[in-house]
Amino acid sequence: MFAANGFAFATWMSRIPDIRDHLGLSPGQLSVLLLAISIGSLVGLPLAGRLLERWGPLLGTRLAVLAAAVGLVGASAMVGVAPSFVWIAPFLAVFGLGNGVWDVSQNLEGATVEQRMGRAIMPWFHAAFSGGTVLGSLTGAGAIVIGVPVQLHIPVVVLIAGGTAWLTGSGFLPSPAEPRTGQMPPTSSVARTSAWLEPRTWLVGVMVMAASFTEGTANDWMAVAFVSGHHVPSSMGVLGVSIFLTAMALTRVLGTKALDRYGRVVLLRGLFATATIGCLMVVFGNLVVAYAGAAVWGIGASLGFPVGMSAASDEPMRAAARLSVVSTLGYTAFLGGPPLLGFLGDHVGPLNALLAVGVAALLAIAVVPAARPRREDPR
Repeated sequence: MFAANGFAFATWMSRIPDIRDHLGLSPGQLSVLLLAISIGSLVGLPLAGRLLERWGPLLGTRLAVLAAAVGLVGASAMVGVAPSFVWIAPFLAVFGLGNGVWDVSQNLEGATVEQRMGRAIMPWFHAAFSGGTVLGSLTGAGAIVIGVPVQLHIPVVVLIAGGTAWLTGSGFLPSPAEPRTGQMPPTSSVARTSAWLEPRTWLVGVMVMAASFTEGTANDWMAVAFVSGHHVPSSMGVLGVSIFLTAMALTRVLGTKALDRYGRVVLLRGLFATATIGCLMVVFGNLVVAYAGAAVWGIGASLGFPVGMSAASDEPMRAAARLSVVSTLGYTAFLGGPPLLGFLGDHVGPLNALLAVGVAALLAIAVVPAARPRREDPR
């Protein structure tokens, strides 16, 4: 499920240069298309909790996958026939909306599996998403090389990714939050309270915001910072990002044992401190130290987001609503943080602007205790 999501998303992103050239888009016009996905996601994420509580994770996920598929296929079809790029934006907004609900639903199911197994495995699912993005990027590059048109490439990928997600959903475990047939959903005061009003949910959300900002900034700005700050060619700037992503993915796969052994609070504090150190190495070190710092940064950024998803799901009856809140806050930082860093970079340079990541990581350290595991009140 996670890998299919990453595969579909990265495939679309891999074809953006072709779409830009085909339609002759200016940077501002291209930004409108990217913004349409963001707006759709930020609409879907807050709605996801209510939708999943009403429909359950299986039906909710399948509807989300269907919406994302319609959006992507529609957008790819419009590339060839639309008189203006404006006609593509609504389809991308639908894709973003479906993708937002898809994201919350897969994290809800991942948390359910994690709780059934009694051990920390959420980072594995997020590593699978990373693997899907790598596969989508590589196949996208291959499609470009052999000249596969966007109008054919995207529907084929949607069929594969959407079909995989649809079939995978058949194996979903029943969520404790799903009412049995003939039963009404819980109506306790806890169930009626909006997750947006819960202090712990907000603190976990702030931690996830910092983790998302730490990860998103590296994805968007690390290569630019290496080029402009360390004066390397573009290919060597991309190497810095590749080192970061590789270190992050490996830590997500291998770090679950440490999470089980040391617990969320101790490990996350250490990792956010590690991210701060990696940021300082990238900014102030020589080139060799900076590349090592990219790996240290990737290690530090690896577990904050997936563990935040687990923390939001500790009480299964409220997991969907809380995941919706935490995901919304996290993706707000993931999508909005890098552009804000760009404005800061106009004043201090892209490399020095990365120091904002260290500040965000220190903020996360302060709120990490909110992620301490808690169990649902048996009443």
